[in-house]
Amino acid sequence: MTKPTILAIESSCDETSAAVIQGGKVLSNIVATQAVHEQYGGVVPELASRAHQQHIIPVVTQALLQANVAKTELNAVAFTRGPGLLGALLVGCTFAKSFALGLNIPLIEVNHMQAHILAHFIDEPKPVFPFLCLTVSGGHTQVVLVKNHLDMQVIGQTTDDAVGEAFDKTAKMLGLPYPGGPMLDKTAASGNPTAYKFPIGNMPGYDFSFSGIKTSVLYFLREQTKQNPNFVQENLADICASVQYTLIQTLLRKLVQASKELGIREIAIAGGVSANTGLRQTLQEYAKKQNWQVYIPAFQYCTDNAGMIAIAAHYQYLSGDFTDQYASPDPRMKIG
Repeated sequence: MTKPTILAIESSCDETSAAVIQGGKVLSNIVATQAVHEQYGGVVPELASRAHQQHIIPVVTQALLQANVAKTELNAVAFTRGPGLLGALLVGCTFAKSFALGLNIPLIEVNHMQAHILAHFIDEPKPVFPFLCLTVSGGHTQVVLVKNHLDMQVIGQTTDDAVGEAFDKTAKMLGLPYPGGPMLDKTAASGNPTAYKFPIGNMPGYDFSFSGIKTSVLYFLREQTKQNPNFVQENLADICASVQYTLIQTLLRKLVQASKELGIREIAIAGGVSANTGLRQTLQEYAKKQNWQVYIPAFQYCTDNAGMIAIAAHYQYLSGDFTDQYASPDPRMKIG
């Protein structure tokens, strides 16, 4: 078999992205961000859909040009089927189906969360199967047992809010600008992580809960600002560091538990929150204590991007896992 050349499209939330992969090597990975959401302090689904319509042709054109690949050289077109925002997914799905139909080439639907995990196989070093992957984002928090490229099992997940949402909502309470999570991470760098204590959610098995810490932070800030209206401004770095420390400890406590009980020391993180510097640093510290082999993707493959969709599509292409023109977006698509 010749090396398959695939165009991949990602449009699950507020990033419009296109990538070209050839024989498992990502040749281009173009991402267009949507600044329109900044004034609202969060993603507005309808505005995201409209922005995807504006961006998708330019990013696909640029991805093909950068990869030096002509449309006629493509062997397949891949797209994110879900999970994500319905309107946003619909733009990518419709474009991909039309593009594939016009070229008379196969279509590949990709699970966004599986793609986050498979981003580890774009560059070296690559995890050894089986491994555990902590997938963390604004919409998901999962511990996934990865048996091979296409066989994954969610063994733990959040029972309420995702850790990324906890970061973002805390940032909003503190008055930090959008996007809140990265701003909280940046501010926490100069703070004391043990200045204030917040509760760690205690769920059975490998599951998580983050609604409690958000409520705790809200009440804490209300009480402190009653006594001192300038409390947040005067202690912002310490508050950010303390909240971030608590969220990270909540995540890694479950990861340690799963590693010990399953006897797996190959550990990976994926998803938008895996770009958090505090999480990356703490994971490396845990690796030394737990004798883990840790894998962390490059920053460009942590947040939503088509490169990860491309690598997932590559393995699906090799296994003959294609879809058809009846494929439709699945906002609640699950792993497995």
